[in-house]
Amino acid sequence: QVQVEESGGGFVQPGGSLRLSCVASVLHFSLHTMAWYRQAPGQQREMVAVVDSVGKIVYSDSVKGRFNISRDNAKKTVYLQMNNVKPEDTAVYYCRRKYGIAWSENWGQGTQVTVSS
Repeated sequence: QVQVEESGGGFVQPGGSLRLSCVASVLHFSLHTMAWYRQAPGQQREMVAVVDSVGKIVYSDSVKGRFNISRDNAKKTVYLQMNNVKPEDTAVYYCRRKYGIAWSENWGQGTQVTVSS
């Protein structure tokens, strides 16, 4: 069963902005830690931003100062606001959830982001 569904990807020019959304069809969403990952062609999947249940946020160095992660517990949704995007941000973006100590291995389809002029 689908537990997370990403959307909002597309084509964007360098320096532009895009907002990704991830809806999680899970119980107790507010108690989950939620993260955004990305995977570029030929590269390993990497975490870019994570927000825990009390709002603590961590960003990877590659996106710090440009991307913002946020969550709306009432909508069971986590967002990734991407600003000042660069060609190296081109990737498929996925969200992932953690409840307790275990990260879910049930990935969604992801959403493609392509940064190009």
